[in-house]
Amino acid sequence: MSYPSAGSKSLFSQRGDSSRENPPQHYLIAHSDGGARGNPGPAAYGVVIQDQSGHKIAQLSEYLGRQTNNVAEYQGLIAALEYALQHGPKALKLVSDSELLVRQIKGIYKVKNATLLDLHGRAKELIAQLDWFSIGHALREHNTDADRLANQAMDKGMGRATAKPSPAITSPTATSVPQELEGVVRNGLVELTNGKLPEGTRVQIRVKK
Repeated sequence: MSYPSAGSKSLFSQRGDSSRENPPQHYLIAHSDGGARGNPGPAAYGVVIQDQSGHKIAQLSEYLGRQTNNVAEYQGLIAALEYALQHGPKALKLVSDSELLVRQIKGIYKVKNATLLDLHGRAKELIAQLDWFSIGHALREHNTDADRLANQAMDKGMGRATAKPSPAITSPTATSVPQELEGVVRNGLVELTNGKLPEGTRVQIRVKK
């Protein structure tokens, strides 16, 4: 299978690029990000799907195991394409912070890596099924939601998902921080008026005048 290189006729001259053709009335916007901690290392992608008005309608993410950054970026693109084909409309504007991915899909860069070649081919097959497609590059600071989803998926996949903190439970024990309680003496015994202490708690009594 051959892939478009710089100067070749790419899918964008057939199906439309935002720089050449206005988008249709209804289309999806996908902010996609993929990352790996180490290259390769634990990897995941995150995708935020919006309608043409910018309203968020879906979030996609998946932990991919040990992969490279570029594999994760391609898997995010493929997830966004599959979502558009399954849910419609079959028109998608994809925003990625991977300049390599964007330029390879546009045919500006050749794909030489064997693994990426397969993913690139799969992406092209899906793009060909859309009625309209556009892809563009954005800096990471403009892709923060997708980046957050990818990192959450990595955390979960690595067993680092942040658990909700349990409410702090404190009880007065011999090793707890000293606290001041009040009470009154009745029949030679101290009766607390503003709290309880477990059996065996050692206390110091200070008499108030």
